[in-house]
Amino acid sequence: MTTYEQLPGSLPQPVADGAADHLLGLRIPSISLPATSGQPIDLSTVRSNWTVLYVYPMTGRPGFDLPEDWDNIPGARGCTPQSCGFRDYYSQISKFDVSIYGLSVQDTEYQQEAAMRLNLPFALLSDSKREFGLALKLPTMGAIDSRNKELTLYRRLTMIVADCTVKHVMYPVFPPDENAANVYDWLSRQANCKDL
Repeated sequence: MTTYEQLPGSLPQPVADGAADHLLGLRIPSISLPATSGQPIDLSTVRSNWTVLYVYPMTGRPGFDLPEDWDNIPGARGCTPQSCGFRDYYSQISKFDVSIYGLSVQDTEYQQEAAMRLNLPFALLSDSKREFGLALKLPTMGAIDSRNKELTLYRRLTMIVADCTVKHVMYPVFPPDENAANVYDWLSRQANCKDL
C-alpha cells in the first residue's frame, strides 16, 4: 500500500543542473492564480515581509495511481511530505511575517482534496494553464499518468520572495521532507543578520 506521507528509502537524487539559476532577482509577475482558500491569489500583491513559494510536481491521492515509474524519476516523489513539512513548521516560519504557498499544475479541485486531507494551514495555488510557470520559465519534467497521458509538471524548487523580488532559490530540493526546516533556517539567519 502506498503511503504518501512517507518517503521510500532509496529515491534517486535530482541533479543540480542550473535550471533555476535565472530566478534569483526576478520580479514576481502579476498573475491571479486559483487557490484552495477560495480566493484567487496574485503573489505580486502579497504584503508579508517574506513570501515562501514551494513549487512541486504533484501530490498523490488515495485511490489514484501515481504516474508510471514515479519513484524512479529524480525529484518526483515527496510532494506530500514536503507539504506536511511546511504544515508542521508553519507557526515557526510565520513568526518572521511570512506567507506560505504551494504551487503545482494540478487543478484546484484536486488540490482541495490534498489541502483538506493534510490539514494545511496555507493555500495551494493552481497553475494549470502554466501562465505563472511560463512567465518565470520554471523548470519542468515529464511523466506518464495511469491513462498513458503525457504530463508536464514543475520540478521541485522553493523561492523566497521579498518586495516582489526573488531573494533566494532552493533548487534542487532534496530530500523534500526537509525543505521547510531549511527554509526556517534560512529565514532565521536573515533575522539574525538584521539584529546585528
